[in-house]
Amino acid sequence: MKHAMGLFAGVLIAVFAGYGISGYADTYLLSYGAIAIMSSLIAGTFLWLWRMRATPLALGMAFSWTGSAFVIGWWWIYTLLGRPIGMLEHPVLFVFVSFYIAGAIMHLAVIQRSFNLPQFFFVIPASAAVALSALAVIAF
Repeated sequence: MKHAMGLFAGVLIAVFAGYGISGYADTYLLSYGAIAIMSSLIAGTFLWLWRMRATPLALGMAFSWTGSAFVIGWWWIYTLLGRPIGMLEHPVLFVFVSFYIAGAIMHLAVIQRSFNLPQFFFVIPASAAVALSALAVIAF
């Protein structure tokens, strides 16, 4: 945990230094681009691990990181292109979000198996997440 917190502190300092030097917009673009590219690399690594049958979590991780790469990459490109109206509410974004959601559900299924919970128990937290999100949408 000490190494993780040290890494986080170093990244936090670097991001805020970038913000101080270049401002919000440039720091946002640089950060989102880096995250999208790193997410793609991580997704590819987990896809390879899945093909090697290295871990049961690998396919869920590949889907989650692919979702991350696509969603964050979408907003990065959207901003780079000057916020084109056609990208603002384009339905293809739902394909990318679906990777994220499918990956999360796969994670929950693996966690369920790891704890020897009843079959389809993972549906409960997944459904609760959708319900909480729906409540927030309704409330706001």
